[in-house]
Amino acid sequence: MKSICFYFQVHQPFRLRKYRFFDIGKEHNYYDGYQNEYIMKRVAEKCYLPMNKLLLDLINEYGSQFKVSFSISGTALDQFEMYTPEVLDSFKNLADTGNVEFLAETYPHALSSLKSKMEFSKQVKEHKAKIKKQFGYNSKTFRNTELIYSDEIGEMVADLGFNTMLTEGAKHILGWKSPNYVYTNAINPKLKLLLKNFRLSDDIAFRFSERSWEDWPLTTDKFVNWLNQVNEEEQVINLFMDYETFGEHQWEETGIFDFMKALPQAVFKNSDYTFNTPAEVTKMHQPIAKLHVPYPISWADEERDLTAWLGNELQDEAFDKLYQLEGKIKKCKDKSILTDWKYLQTSDHFYYMCTKWFSDGDVHKYFNPYGSPYDAFINYMNVLSDFEIRVDDC
Repeated sequence: MKSICFYFQVHQPFRLRKYRFFDIGKEHNYYDGYQNEYIMKRVAEKCYLPMNKLLLDLINEYGSQFKVSFSISGTALDQFEMYTPEVLDSFKNLADTGNVEFLAETYPHALSSLKSKMEFSKQVKEHKAKIKKQFGYNSKTFRNTELIYSDEIGEMVADLGFNTMLTEGAKHILGWKSPNYVYTNAINPKLKLLLKNFRLSDDIAFRFSERSWEDWPLTTDKFVNWLNQVNEEEQVINLFMDYETFGEHQWEETGIFDFMKALPQAVFKNSDYTFNTPAEVTKMHQPIAKLHVPYPISWADEERDLTAWLGNELQDEAFDKLYQLEGKIKKCKDKSILTDWKYLQTSDHFYYMCTKWFSDGDVHKYFNPYGSPYDAFINYMNVLSDFEIRVDDC
């Protein structure tokens, strides 16, 4: 019996105010409260609330036959508490069903795994505690920011006590191998790996409403037929995507909600697949091999590498300057500074500085508050300059 593993990333950053609206060294309110509240309420109305209700209805209809998983960043959870507590309640309703797995990640959706083992560990433990507090769930599966993974990162994750991790089924890593199996970390084989099937995932996440796509419109019958074409020996189809796919990236008018509502019945009626959570999948299926990933990969862009965040001089300079403060931060006890330290590490700040405006340009523009990567860099460095003054005085 083969598994379908539906995983959704839920993340919203704290967007920064524009640098021209505050004086460095004098004013320390870095966040655009109006914009953050507006975006959170907009996405809640278009995606989180209707999609959570749809999933709850499916669980009520199919019981333990239908399961999904989420990783919800700490910054998203914090903004749910601040702006849309009804969304948090709807996730709690899903948690109460027992059919949802909540994954751990870095609290601020950060790139700390690339820079500081100590900071990475701290953020993961803080996020795990937040998930436990909000949903009563003890996470055993880990999803790093944007599916970033390497052998060394996997080893760190295993050392933190996780037995399952998600990452990208990147073609330059897999070669001829299929993403539809369970693999293990090359250094610590106790950590099992689930790899995103990017073709089938992106058929839903990116191509669903693309009328120029040769397979448009995507129907549940067509999708299940593709599932049935997968080799019988392969174990699991991992469908990993942003939760905002539903209602935000793919508007309700595209039929995306109707597709998702009808998909379980089509799967049960016309295939031998079951819906399982990541933790269930790695218990059900034995790993077939170690996966060697010497350099970090991600699920971003065609390259599946780190260049969305650390691909130019602007990003590298901002990233290095931020983590130069880590030693001083360790000695600081000011809660407001520690909170800002956490939020300033969010990967989105570096994503906005990306200069890749080619095949993936539209993705990088989405919800980007800046007119150019240089504007994003200048704004962030001004905020960071003010933050450094506060840290020095701490």
